[in-house]
Amino acid sequence: MSKIEAITVENLKKYFTPSKHGGKAKKGKINTKETIIKAVDNISFKVKKGEIFGFLGPNGAGKTTTIRMLTGVLKPSKGTTSIFGLDVWKNPIPVKQIIGNVPEEANVYLELSGLQNLTFIGELYEIPKTDRLERAKVLLKKFELYENRNMKSIKYSRGMKQRLLLCMALMSNPEILFLDEPTSGLDPKSAKEFLDQLQRLREQGKAILMTTHDIFRAKLIADRVGIMKQGRLVAVRKKQDFKHADLEEIYMHEMQAAETV
Repeated sequence: MSKIEAITVENLKKYFTPSKHGGKAKKGKINTKETIIKAVDNISFKVKKGEIFGFLGPNGAGKTTTIRMLTGVLKPSKGTTSIFGLDVWKNPIPVKQIIGNVPEEANVYLELSGLQNLTFIGELYEIPKTDRLERAKVLLKKFELYENRNMKSIKYSRGMKQRLLLCMALMSNPEILFLDEPTSGLDPKSAKEFLDQLQRLREQGKAILMTTHDIFRAKLIADRVGIMKQGRLVAVRKKQDFKHADLEEIYMHEMQAAETV
């Protein structure tokens, strides 16, 4: 498994028509190119084990749509998405068993305690009761939530809830993590702590794909950054590139260059 790319995306496309996307299509032009929204427009990239790949781009660039296709939530219009060589749509069950997902709009079960949230997820994954309780305790300690394990999560701070969501995603011990704007709304201290935890997971060999529109955080943590604009992957840059040119300059250059294409 380790010799195969953790994530492989090839010629991925997701198109919507306004009539199906909540908008109004022009009369008599339902099937014309003018009425097609190219949410993701023919992108390809790979992510290795032990790598953090940052998806950088403004809101509406196609980052979240890409993650939804990679996690089996949204079916591609064209192209392929695979996890360790398994086609996401042909092998949905084995794929879901090896990925963890924290969508931007996700929330914990507010009426459950931190510990109950994790044991519930463990039950969904059919982890034996003794094992899931032990795994939950280990995760709560690792992410500094153990002292509040019996507190209802509705009383947790935003940072605590975000850490609990990460614990929930890790209950199945996934090989790959998908995180959509995971530090959105966090104060600087909580955001740094969260990113530090991601770096430790990378050191354990996890592959992480993280979307963000925050250039600073992408530069801080990502091994490579894919720059998205209007559904297109306009550039992929390695961390070494940031030593020779500031990521902000690279980002602005690629944004401007994309306008001319």
